[in-house]
Amino acid sequence: MLSKYTLGEEIVAQFLIRKVDERVKARVQRRAKRNGRSVEAELREMISKASLEKETPEVGFGTASVALFSGSGVYLDKPIREWRGYPLKPISFDK
Repeated sequence: MLSKYTLGEEIVAQFLIRKVDERVKARVQRRAKRNGRSVEAELREMISKASLEKETPEVGFGTASVALFSGSGVYLDKPIREWRGYPLKPISFDK
């Protein structure tokens, strides 16, 4: 659940997260204590840092396949063409 409310002049969001595993809760509590913060402040910090991580761009199947097998003896002279936007046609087994 996400809600927004005003804190002074600033509009801030509020999250409610249910069904958190007890082990996760305990780890966050230990981390908060280690960093001298409340659990709420620690979670704010964790969410802020996670939101700043660089997002990995989405790649197509051909690009991902080449990346997966590169360096393992599979080499291509030309890059694999992506199939986005091309109509798929079923294989015909008729002669």
